[in-house]
Amino acid sequence: MSTKSAKQKILDAASILFYNDGITNTGINSITDKAKVAKMSLYNNFPTKSDLITCYIEARHQEWLDLYEKRKVQIKTPMDGILAIFDAYQDHAEFAYEKGFRGCGLLNAAAEFPAYSPERLAVKNHKDEIENIVAGHLSQLFKEPQKVQQLALLISFILEGSIARAGLESSSEKVFAAKQMVQNLLEREISN
Repeated sequence: MSTKSAKQKILDAASILFYNDGITNTGINSITDKAKVAKMSLYNNFPTKSDLITCYIEARHQEWLDLYEKRKVQIKTPMDGILAIFDAYQDHAEFAYEKGFRGCGLLNAAAEFPAYSPERLAVKNHKDEIENIVAGHLSQLFKEPQKVQQLALLISFILEGSIARAGLESSSEKVFAAKQMVQNLLEREISN
């Protein structure tokens, strides 16, 4: 017997369906069917679909932070910290998704909402947080704030590009390749 709360069952079911089929394409009935809960249970926990979407975006963000947290135990240098970000993305890409890896769930979600919507802003905040993590590690390698910001932006672009390509190919190989490119780039920058 499951010890999960109805709220967690609903969020888990919605997360799988939103990722697999898209948010717009996922109806309330399919969520309650997958969660094996009554429709009233869904509305008691999430008064609107928007409330459920907000929780989904927060859960995806936390899921990535948890993967990064696991990788952080191996960090011994600032370079390791940056590469651990790629490792966490690779871990995400290698997760056993029901219908295969389709890229970043947060970017997929953001694509379904209009510009400046709260949902897109939440995804932007997640991406900004990752860029700030990169910048924090870079600031231990380089003293010039402008160089740190430029490299953090470049690395975040490489990271996002690699995860988009990984999603298109349903493989983490592009994330691994991007990690190698960033390592080579940083080693050259450090030696200059």
